[in-house]
Amino acid sequence: MLTDFFDLTGRIALVTGSSQGIGLAIARGLASAGATVVLNGRDQAKLDAAARQLTEEGLTVEAAAFDVTDHAGVETAISAIEARHGRLDILVNNAGIQRRGPFVDFPLDAFRDVQSTNVEGVFLVAQAAARGMIARRSGKIINICSVMSELGRANIVPYVTAKGAVRMMTKALCAELARHNIQVNGIGPGYIETELNTALMQDAAFSAWVEARTPAGRWGKVEELAGAAVFLASNASNFVNGHILYVDGGLTACV
Repeated sequence: MLTDFFDLTGRIALVTGSSQGIGLAIARGLASAGATVVLNGRDQAKLDAAARQLTEEGLTVEAAAFDVTDHAGVETAISAIEARHGRLDILVNNAGIQRRGPFVDFPLDAFRDVQSTNVEGVFLVAQAAARGMIARRSGKIINICSVMSELGRANIVPYVTAKGAVRMMTKALCAELARHNIQVNGIGPGYIETELNTALMQDAAFSAWVEARTPAGRWGKVEELAGAAVFLASNASNFVNGHILYVDGGLTACV
């Protein structure tokens, strides 16, 4: 049956930065498709609350608190997941931060902070997860990119730089890992209604710009990213590799 291609029953998935927002929605989607999902974040209390929420929905999840920029911590966490479950089938690199400000005044430490979480964190977690995937000759890595992987905008130069890097890292990982039967793809969300975007959504002028710039005429909802994640995590995407799937209401399709 066609639905069997999207069935994730028995798969083990890790979603970084999944205590809220996009990460939590993707975790819910993967778990709803049958996967056992390991939630990740740095705030243990928020992480535990998210795990309780999904468990109460009847989904199979657990929590693993670690910082994606901590090399030793990442290695320990991935090893623990594989020791507990025997493998890690799916990795979603979602953890990320945003810092806004004019380019000429942007502090170097803040620029480095954005690159550390949004680029180095993706590199470290993918590297740790890929070793076991290579040994098993099976795996799915999904990197959360952005429409800013393709487009530029004022006052977010560090974020655009980072998301452009993640886009190209996705392609390079495909080039290196595809021969091991590992699919590495990305999801590029458009403007999505999340807790982190509350201030932007409440800015009437900016929100009107988003709605005018997006052909669908609205902000996206976090749950609208779940289907893309399930597709890229499932057997339905076994010959899809190095691709960035934009879930943006058409924003990147037009000028």
